[in-house]
Amino acid sequence: MSAAADQRTGRRPTPGLRRAIGFALRAAIMLALEAVALVAITALLPTPDALSFEAAVLVVIVMALINAVLWPLITRLALPLTIVTFGLGSLVLSAGTVALAFYVVDGKTPSFWVDLAIAFTLAVVTTLVAPLLDLDGDPLHLRVVRRRVRGRTHAQRSDVPGVIMFEIDGLGEGVLREAVRDGYAPTIARWLADGSHRLQAWECDLSSQTGASQAGLLLGSNWDMPAFRWYEKESGRTLVSNHPADAAEIERRHAAHDGLLAGGGTSRGNMFSGGAPRCTATMSVIRDRSRSRAADLFAYFADPYGFMRTIVLSLADISAERRAARRQRRSGAPHVHRSRAYALIRATITVVMRDVITALLMADVVEGVPVSYATFVGYDEVAHHSGIREPDALAVLKRHDRQLARLERATAESPRPYYLVVLSDHGQTQGAPFRQRYGETLEEVVRGALAEGGVFAPAAIDEAWGDVGAVLADASQESSVGGRALARATRSRSVEGTVALGPNREALAERGASAGAAEHQQVVVLASGCLGLIYLPAGTGRLSAEQITASHPRLLDTLAAHPGVGFVMVRSEHQGALVIGGAGRRRLADDTVEGQDPLAQFDASAAEHLRRHDRFPHCPDILVNSMYDPQANEVAPFEEFMGSHGGLGGPQTRPFAVLPAAWSDPRSPIVGVEAMHAALRAWLTDSQHA
Repeated sequence: MSAAADQRTGRRPTPGLRRAIGFALRAAIMLALEAVALVAITALLPTPDALSFEAAVLVVIVMALINAVLWPLITRLALPLTIVTFGLGSLVLSAGTVALAFYVVDGKTPSFWVDLAIAFTLAVVTTLVAPLLDLDGDPLHLRVVRRRVRGRTHAQRSDVPGVIMFEIDGLGEGVLREAVRDGYAPTIARWLADGSHRLQAWECDLSSQTGASQAGLLLGSNWDMPAFRWYEKESGRTLVSNHPADAAEIERRHAAHDGLLAGGGTSRGNMFSGGAPRCTATMSVIRDRSRSRAADLFAYFADPYGFMRTIVLSLADISAERRAARRQRRSGAPHVHRSRAYALIRATITVVMRDVITALLMADVVEGVPVSYATFVGYDEVAHHSGIREPDALAVLKRHDRQLARLERATAESPRPYYLVVLSDHGQTQGAPFRQRYGETLEEVVRGALAEGGVFAPAAIDEAWGDVGAVLADASQESSVGGRALARATRSRSVEGTVALGPNREALAERGASAGAAEHQQVVVLASGCLGLIYLPAGTGRLSAEQITASHPRLLDTLAAHPGVGFVMVRSEHQGALVIGGAGRRRLADDTVEGQDPLAQFDASAAEHLRRHDRFPHCPDILVNSMYDPQANEVAPFEEFMGSHGGLGGPQTRPFAVLPAAWSDPRSPIVGVEAMHAALRAWLTDSQHA
């Protein structure tokens, strides 16, 4: 029955019909605007004939039909090219779409470069206008998703609420509050203002980084994870949280604990699976083909508008990164090197992976998945290089917030109600790197204090390059034409179950020889943000302070007295765990202090975090925390970061959770990720039984 008939009979169109009519009207406006843009661009470019508005409308319609019918098949065959070229190869495919549309309408086509310019211009116009018309790619993508899930029995309607957990990696509670106040998180601000959600502070563990935090949140335990990477004397190898083989081993060690996502959940873009039977771009299960569903990555590219939008936004992000880097260099303020290659990997993380994971979450919502957990690493990545409150980091945060609005709209298409939860795994603390402040690295300080022997400091695996390499490795294992082609394209870069890109090629190659290299050195030094780990490979157990001093009399005193070091922790044969500073020491067994308390500048919970750390079997012989200046609220990270985490000091240990107001208040402050895991499990259980 028509809308007019509904009016005559007194009945109003259903909400679904009203949404369809509204979408049709907005799509017609978009078509007209694209036709106007096409007329303008063909008038400016060297095309054989001027294009009328009517002909432009026909070209746009034919392009839409080609995209709807042929694009999924084309992208299946050509996807390896688009992924390996970080999406730029799809511009060539879009140019072909333009050429074919012109041929159908006019019997001739412009040159390739004109086709390419037209494809790019239309993508820019669509990217700019679609959000204003509330299109933003959602209806097209959701239509693809609905086709994919139609007929699945587990997509049946339910009154039991589902839960989407949206993690913003590295965002501290304090920065979020400022962002809400200053307009960088309008969706979250609206939720808090209308009372649908509340902001819950909590405290993560030492070490304050994604590996340990996500193991606790998703697996229920982060025991014996002293840093993002650590050395194990008994095997002579270094474990790295975001290396697929190591992540699988870490998850295996914690398999006795119940995963947060077990029983039908999905894991999207995380380090660990949380027991989810369906995972995408999840480090720990990339080689588990029974659970890792890289086909979901391929499905994203079936939406031509969404993919072209992602490319346009990626190019805009590359430009924004280069401007931000120049602005920081010219300011004369402390900064870290940001190469052109970094601009490319940043766009891949902050735009491509963000859009892909958002699309996967939208698919979960439309399908009615009971619980899903996804990590968005863009803010963390940019804040490392820019700073935690720099404009380009906050701009990335604002775009994360925009994805929440898209997910909120997608819940209208879901067969069940949904709770949307936003949380972080840790924060970051601002501060110029140790090397810039003091003219030497932690490795060089250690080397200068040794009585004899050398230092082995294995190159760090860059987190951003590692994330992208792991996603490529995941997609290349799919038993499809695209997966096999991608496997061939990346075969020369495949190392230990991942794809080595950028600086990680050297770092991963070094891993194979690291065990032998470490055995022939006196000391192994690892940096994890503002946390340093020092191992003396002699023997298989942890060396005491007395043994360390006997071998290297100057080492502990040199480290403790350095202005860039806040404290060191060692284990004494007679006094147990000791925290040593430049002017005093603290015995953790009874908190007796001699001289000045080395933990005086840190939070009151610092001693308890260190006591737990000291019990780890793989706690380093010497644990080093960088200095912390509470007045400036700064640390001096041992890695080349402007915003850092991993240790103690400042907001790096203070993440947040934006929770539905319907969820109960915790009975006590949430301290530690295992406590947060227990709270999330209780809230999920309450939601299912409400």
